[in-house]
Amino acid sequence: MDSAQTERHFIDRVGWLRAAVLGANDGIISTASLMVGVASAATSSSAVLVTGVAGLVAGAMSMAAGEYVSVSSQADTERADLARERSELATNRNAEVKELAAIYVERGVDPVLSIKVAEQLMAKDALAAHAREELGISHTVSANPIQAAMTSAATFSSGAILPVLAALIAPKNILVPVVFGVSLFVLALLGAIGARAGGASVLKPTLRVAFWGAIAMAVTAGVGALIGTSV
Repeated sequence: MDSAQTERHFIDRVGWLRAAVLGANDGIISTASLMVGVASAATSSSAVLVTGVAGLVAGAMSMAAGEYVSVSSQADTERADLARERSELATNRNAEVKELAAIYVERGVDPVLSIKVAEQLMAKDALAAHAREELGISHTVSANPIQAAMTSAATFSSGAILPVLAALIAPKNILVPVVFGVSLFVLALLGAIGARAGGASVLKPTLRVAFWGAIAMAVTAGVGALIGTSV
């Protein structure tokens, strides 16, 4: 009987999953909050829809630009670190072997064995070994600005369109509770899906996303109502 086991890991999903969850959550919460706030100010349904569409477009562009700039900065730092490491490997390889071996010693590997492990790993790919062990950079977590920006814009839009559609079909007299209810339901569903995709427990992330989404919409609705009665 084969004793080898195939284990499932979810760390390779962390890059796109983080951007996807952030984008969709922000799309739903920010757009629904804007619409609920405007609707609470007793404006027309058309104004609420225009607010939703404007929030969708502006938010998607903002998310894409912000994510691209942020992740690009991370990628620049990674490239600079890798360039320094490449230079050190070229000029002082023996010191780099000892440096890598010291990392394994700190993790509990025998000093003599750690030297052999470091030499064997560096014989295959010295830069990759140091990037992974010394810098914490690997293909699963390295920065990808284009991927992060596109994912954020797409997921923001897919989240933001839901409260817009809810407002489009809801009668004016129940527009606020419909947008609020639909958005809260989708937020909870999104939290559960994100937790499931990341291999985490479902209950806590679902409640967390729903709670903060409800708080954001309730506060914005209160501000909109207050402004609507005072203007």
